[in-house]
Amino acid sequence: MVPFPSPLIPGRLIQRYKRFLADVAIDGEDAPVTVHCPNPGAMLGLKAPGSRVWLSRSVNPKRKLALTLELIEADGTLVGLNTGLPNRLAEAAVAAGLVPALAGLGPARREVRYQEKSRVDLLYEDRDGRPVYVEVKNVHLMRQPGLAEFPDCVTTRGARHLLDLAAEVEAGARAVMLYVVQRADCARLAFAADLDPAYAAGFAEARRRGVEACAVRCDITLSGIVPSILLPIVETERP
Repeated sequence: MVPFPSPLIPGRLIQRYKRFLADVAIDGEDAPVTVHCPNPGAMLGLKAPGSRVWLSRSVNPKRKLALTLELIEADGTLVGLNTGLPNRLAEAAVAAGLVPALAGLGPARREVRYQEKSRVDLLYEDRDGRPVYVEVKNVHLMRQPGLAEFPDCVTTRGARHLLDLAAEVEAGARAVMLYVVQRADCARLAFAADLDPAYAAGFAEARRRGVEACAVRCDITLSGIVPSILLPIVETERP
């Protein structure tokens, strides 16, 4: 389990704005507070005013905003919003043996430079000393029941990562895209080609060039988040 840094504080979302800010009405308090929203994405379907949310509190006195938006309730389930957690969740999933493609690997190096402009999230070595590049993506979009989708908006950086990983494979390494689904109500993962056709096409091309792909779903409580099962990656489906 990846625990939250402090006991969570309940409230209601008033608005999310400027990518990294949100106003929240905390339970039992009269005045709303501005909190850090650790999610630069579109948060499609996850920013409705009045939604139940939970916040962590930092003890760092240098932080401008002490509270961080961690969870939101959507479609009757808890959804993790913090895009700073998926790398830790990915490492936990690998260590727990949930990702067969990465079974038996030792500890990973983090944020290692590769290609011209990229840093890989996790860099392992296999038993033969061959590098294994693992790029981790956070997933929380669900537009039809049971189907997680990535991305929730255009991600030029994400598309570049696919090309960079493919280049590493062609140079003799292994490369794995690991999608971390921070909600427990999904049974499969697809790509939102209507939101970012370039990413969907780039994923198909990267797979053709030898990049591997896995998706791990997490269970979420008010204590923490734990990777639980591997999900199948399927063709993009539309409602």
